[in-house]
Amino acid sequence: MDALFGSLFTNVDWYDIWQATLDTLLMLGGSLLFTILLGLPLGVLLFFSGPRQLFENGPLYAALSLVVNVLRSLPFIILLIVMIPFTVLLTGTSLGVAGAIPPLVVGAAPFFARLVETALREVDRGIIEATQAMGASTRQIIFSALLPEARPGIIAATTVTAITLVSYTAMAGVVGAGGLGDLAIRFGYQRFQTDVMVVTVVLLLVLVQLLQSAGDKLVTHFSRK
Repeated sequence: MDALFGSLFTNVDWYDIWQATLDTLLMLGGSLLFTILLGLPLGVLLFFSGPRQLFENGPLYAALSLVVNVLRSLPFIILLIVMIPFTVLLTGTSLGVAGAIPPLVVGAAPFFARLVETALREVDRGIIEATQAMGASTRQIIFSALLPEARPGIIAATTVTAITLVSYTAMAGVVGAGGLGDLAIRFGYQRFQTDVMVVTVVLLLVLVQLLQSAGDKLVTHFSRK
C-alpha cells in the first residue's frame, strides 16, 4: 500500500505541502481578520447612509458605493500587481504571507462590506424604529439591535468571504506569496508535476468544504435564537 501510494505521488514533498498549507491558513486567518475589522464598519456605514435609512446621506453613500464597486470589479490578479509598491511600503516586502495580506484585505473588504450591507437591509425596520423610540443612542442601535438581529446574515457573509479569500490566496501564488497556490503554480503547472497539482487542489477543496460546513452550522445555530 505504501509502495503504491509512493508511486502515485513521486514528486510530492510532504514537508513542502505542510508548509504551504500553513502559509495558506496564515494568509486566510490574517486577511479575514482585517477584512472583518475594515469591512464591517464600512458595511454599517453604507447601510445607515443609504436611501431611506436613519442617517441618509446621498453624496456619502454614492462616494462609498463608487469605491466599493471599483475595488470589487478590479480583477484580483491585477490588484496584486498594482498594490506591490504599497505592499512593500507597508510590510517591507511583496513576497510571502506578509506581502499577500494587504492586497487580500483590499480585495475582500469591499466585497464583505457589500454583503454586510445586504444582511443589515434584511433586518426588520420596525426593530430599529422601536429601539430609536426608546431613546437609544446610535451606538446602542447598532450594537444592541441591528448587529444582533443581522448576526446570521453576517456569519453567512463571513463564510462566503473566507471562501473567496481561499481562491485569492491561490492566485497570490503568482507573485510569490507562498501557500498551496504557489506550490501548484511552481510545481504542478510550470514543472508539469500532476501529482503535486492534484494534492494542492484536493487540500484547497477540503479547506473550502470545512469553512462552508462551519459557517452553515453557525448560521443555523444563531438563526434559532
